[in-house]
Amino acid sequence: MKKIIIAIDSFKGCLTSREAGEAVATGLKEADPECCPVVVPVADGGEGLLEALRAAHPGSRTVTALVHDPLMRPLKTSYDILPDGRTALIETARASGLPLLRPEERNPLKTTTYGSGELIADALERGCREFIIGLGGSATNDAGTGLLQALGFRFRDRKGQELGTGEGKMCGLLLEDIASVDCTACHPALKDCRFTAACDVRNPLHGPQGAAFVFAPQKGADGEMVMRLDRGLAQLAQVIGRQHGRDMNSLPGSGAAGGMGGGLAAFLDARLCPGTDLLLEHLCFSKKIEGACLIVTGEGKADGQTLMGKLPAGILREGRRRGIPVILLAGVVDDRDQLLRAGFHEVLCINPPGTPQTLALRPSFACRQLQKTIAEMLPRILP
Repeated sequence: MKKIIIAIDSFKGCLTSREAGEAVATGLKEADPECCPVVVPVADGGEGLLEALRAAHPGSRTVTALVHDPLMRPLKTSYDILPDGRTALIETARASGLPLLRPEERNPLKTTTYGSGELIADALERGCREFIIGLGGSATNDAGTGLLQALGFRFRDRKGQELGTGEGKMCGLLLEDIASVDCTACHPALKDCRFTAACDVRNPLHGPQGAAFVFAPQKGADGEMVMRLDRGLAQLAQVIGRQHGRDMNSLPGSGAAGGMGGGLAAFLDARLCPGTDLLLEHLCFSKKIEGACLIVTGEGKADGQTLMGKLPAGILREGRRRGIPVILLAGVVDDRDQLLRAGFHEVLCINPPGTPQTLALRPSFACRQLQKTIAEMLPRILP
C-alpha cells in the first residue's frame, strides 16, 4: 500500500485546507486505487489554524462566544479548549478578520481587535491559562491595542485622558495619541498565563517593511492612511521602549496581523513563533510521515516567498529529513526554478494558462483541477 501524505494550506477565498486535501485524495485514488492518501489539515498561523490544531488534539471542546467584529458589531464566533481544560486555541481572524467586512467597510484606521481580546477574556473566565493565538488574516492595524483594552489595559494621551472610551474602541486612528499605557486594571489572571502567538510573517512593527506599509493596503488603506498608521505604530513602539525597555522593531513578527504580534509580545510577554513550526510540532508531523512514499503540499500562490517560512517550506524540510519526495501544487506558480532548486520534487500549477481569476477561485473548479493535476502527475512520480 502506497502511503501518501497530503498537507495543503488553504487556497484563500476558495478552499479550506481540508477541502483542498480531500480533492487531491480523490485524484490520487482515481489514478491508483491501491494508494493510501492521508489528509492532514494544516495552516501557517492565519485562517485555518484552529481547524488544523483541532485535528491535532482529538477531544478538544469548541466554545461559542458573543464578541464584537472589527467594527464593534455583535458577532457570534468560537474558539477551542484542549482536553486539558487549560489551553485555549484562538484564531484572531474569527473575531478580527478581513472576511468579516464588506469591501467598502475596510478601513484599518477604524477597525479594532477588541473582539479578539473578548475571546481571550472568555477563555480566562473558563479557567484557561495557556493560550495559542493564531495571527493572520486580520482587518486591523491597531497593534493589538483593542485586544489589550478588552483585557483591562488602558491607553492614555499626553493629558492623561483615556483613549478609546465609549463605542469607539482602540483602533489604528488612535495609535498616534498614545503617550502611556496603564496596566493596573488588566485582568488579574493574566499574571498566571502563558501566550504563544503563531505568525507566518517576520515583518517589524513599523517602517518600510512594517505592518502598515506592507499589509495595510490589503485592508483598505490608501497612501495617506498608510503613513498615518506607520506613525502611530512608531509612536507606540516609543512608548513600549520607554515603559518596558523593549525594542519592538527588532523583534521578527512584531508586525504580524497589523502589529498584533508586537502588542502581544510587549504586554502579554507572548512568544512569537512561525505558525508552521508550531503546527507541525503539535501534529507530530515527523511521525505522521513515517512510511510515506510521497508528500503533497500546496497553497494558493507559490513563488519565492514560499521559501520564507511559509507552510510548504516547512513541509519540504520535514520531507527531506526523511528522504520523502515532496510535490508542490498551487493555483498560481512563479519562480518555479527557484522552488525546484530548493528541493521540491515537482512544482505544478493546477490552472491552465489564461484561466480567469474568477473561474480559478470557484471552489468546484479548483477541486476538479487539483484532482486532475495530481491524477496526471502520479504515474510519473510513482510508476
